[in-house]
Amino acid sequence: MRRLIWLVPAVLFCYFPASAQEIPEWELSGGYSHLFANVGTSSFNLHGGGGAIQQNVNGWFAGRVEINAFGGDTSGFHVTAQTYTYSPVFTFRKYERITPFVHVALGAIHASPGYLGISESATKFMQAPGAGVDVAINPRLAVRLQGDYVSTNFLSDHQNNFQFSAHLVVRLGHK
Repeated sequence: MRRLIWLVPAVLFCYFPASAQEIPEWELSGGYSHLFANVGTSSFNLHGGGGAIQQNVNGWFAGRVEINAFGGDTSGFHVTAQTYTYSPVFTFRKYERITPFVHVALGAIHASPGYLGISESATKFMQAPGAGVDVAINPRLAVRLQGDYVSTNFLSDHQNNFQFSAHLVVRLGHK
């Protein structure tokens, strides 16, 4: 009986600080993305946009699916590229308005003819570790600034790419 008496205050003590934190269950984001492709050799810029959906499992861990589409001109060709990734996201929720995060995205990149000199469209594996920060506008909206190192392999060569994004984030639900 004594253990039960101490259990109730212990549970309430742990519950109240956790319930005061505003952790959204879902985050939908979309906006501008820039891909600086093949850094170091025949580099070129592609502009586009993308969107993501993220489910927050708890205050520090989430899963995110992200899709981006890019287009631009290089070496006389109009080229396009699309990325499809999934990533675990590790978030540091110490501050009220600023939420930094890191993630390791794994997925695929699909490129059109002319991208890095390829003669026909191709889909390849990609990995994109990165980091970013969400800056809250209000409890339901934030601006996400994110940078990723995108590693690809086309034509049996390794490419070093960088992707920068600025998204508007809509936060839905509560954890």
